[in-house]
Amino acid sequence: MKLTVSILKADVGSIGGHTKPSRHMLAASEAAVKEAIRKGLLIDGSVSHTGDDIALLVTHTRGPGDFDVHQFAWNTFLKAAGIAAKYGLYGAGQDLLKDAPSGNIRGAGPAVAELEFNHDVVKTNKVRPAESFMMFAADKCGPGAYNLPLFLAFADPMYCAGLMLPKLIKGFTFHIIDMDNAQGDSLISLNAPEDYYKISMLLRDNERFAIDTITSRTYDEPAAAISATRLHNIAGTYTGKDDPVALVRNQGIFPAPEEIVSPFTKAHYVGGDARGSHVMPLMPVPINTAVTGTYCLPLVSATGFSIDADGRFSDSFIDFFDNPAWDEVRAKAQLKALAMRDQGWSGAAMLPYHELEYSGFRDTVTGLLGQFAFRDGQVKANGSARKGNKVAAKG
Repeated sequence: MKLTVSILKADVGSIGGHTKPSRHMLAASEAAVKEAIRKGLLIDGSVSHTGDDIALLVTHTRGPGDFDVHQFAWNTFLKAAGIAAKYGLYGAGQDLLKDAPSGNIRGAGPAVAELEFNHDVVKTNKVRPAESFMMFAADKCGPGAYNLPLFLAFADPMYCAGLMLPKLIKGFTFHIIDMDNAQGDSLISLNAPEDYYKISMLLRDNERFAIDTITSRTYDEPAAAISATRLHNIAGTYTGKDDPVALVRNQGIFPAPEEIVSPFTKAHYVGGDARGSHVMPLMPVPINTAVTGTYCLPLVSATGFSIDADGRFSDSFIDFFDNPAWDEVRAKAQLKALAMRDQGWSGAAMLPYHELEYSGFRDTVTGLLGQFAFRDGQVKANGSARKGNKVAAKG
């Protein structure tokens, strides 16, 4: 059968600031998933949170972007937001940027990633006799946060030795989206290993380009999907960081779990953190971790699931970052964070002017630009300088 795995995640309210959703919000979300399974809309589902975001992970046979599945998720988030408002929680309904989306909710605020594939898990299936996958959920960072680790996992044998095996040696196709193109989804497809340098050139810019999907070149099977959208491009103002999700299939014709998570040991720097405007390391954390640390380091969780022949999840899941080995990485991330925050607002410690998520930052600078003057006493109304002047009033 054609099976769809969907993850839909949103920040719709949290306790005592942007920390975590309340137990009532999570209980209401779990009840909604159970009811959707009972009615036959979904095959199975799981509810979790990373930081202050509620994640709905579900399986169904309705395909990506299905109206009913997306409306179910939207209504579930609305319920949770209503509970948040009732109890006076912070940011109630924050990621719900449209009153009522007419179709799927991608582009309406929540982070959405979906994979559809032929699901026939039998021993005689030589390509995919068992189906296992990983769900990544991040908080306090932008959608480009997965660029480096997933590129290394699917294109660099230094991190994924499996790429040298016959089933993987042809490599993978990276479908990369230009998130600054507001007219629609603007994509380019590049192949690893041939286009390694070209892919690197795009993915180095986490704020503009992001991996949208990854496909196996040997079997033409979807390997990964990422929620590559920018909330401030949708809303026109800061409403919270983009907090991306990713679905990544593993084992067999794809990298193994340890090969996929190994690049996260870098705790690499990404845009996000407090007010979405700093540059901080991405810290791997167990699922259902609240944001309570020094500042609010960008967080990422990684959980693993298996799927039976009917599309149901295994009776439990594995938490890849809930292991003592990751304590060392978390300590490394904290040290990197302290070093960067010690620089405060200066230079690379904060995102560049055009990427500052709070419009108030830009409003302050814009107001100051109007007060600049040339040494000769002349003032340009728009705050810009004439060519040839030694002292320019550009921001």
